[in-house]
Amino acid sequence: MTTVTETDLRDELRELVAVRAFTYGTFTLTSGRTSDYYVDGKQVTLDGRGLYLVARFTLEYCREQAIDAVGGLTLGADPMAAATAALSGDTDHPITAFIVRKEVKAHGTARAIEGPNLQPGMRVLLVDDTMTTGGTFLQAQEAVVATGATIAGALCVVDREEGGREALEAAGIPLHALFQRSEFSPRKSPA
Repeated sequence: MTTVTETDLRDELRELVAVRAFTYGTFTLTSGRTSDYYVDGKQVTLDGRGLYLVARFTLEYCREQAIDAVGGLTLGADPMAAATAALSGDTDHPITAFIVRKEVKAHGTARAIEGPNLQPGMRVLLVDDTMTTGGTFLQAQEAVVATGATIAGALCVVDREEGGREALEAAGIPLHALFQRSEFSPRKSPA
């Protein structure tokens, strides 16, 4: 019987990201920058196996950092936060998931954050599938800080290595990236 190791699982996730998330061409990014490649993390985080692996590594990091809640700016954070919370539900310390709206809800409760209320003192991990400048993390930070919760760090699947880490560090948010852009060699997209 062969035992699957954490290294095997990380290699499997890396291959899924390389094959499914990377597309080459000319793209305008959320940051407004132009790039010759695009990382569509949702091609991995909305796939059953890919999401399971991302959630498994995110939950492992949450345990190491004593995280109480995980989430971030909609849409990239949504599947990651929900899956991590779901995996944690079978443990003695379930983690809360939350979603930060891009704009405050104009009706009903007028909430900026959806999910169970974040409380002062809760340790929060911000997540996103891909990071370029760190702008989505910083936008989510504003809403989370207003709750009194403590941002313990940020986690992304792929750090494009284009200044995001530095922007987060300047804001006092340590980054844990499952992968760096430099770990992937340029490939042509499948036809």
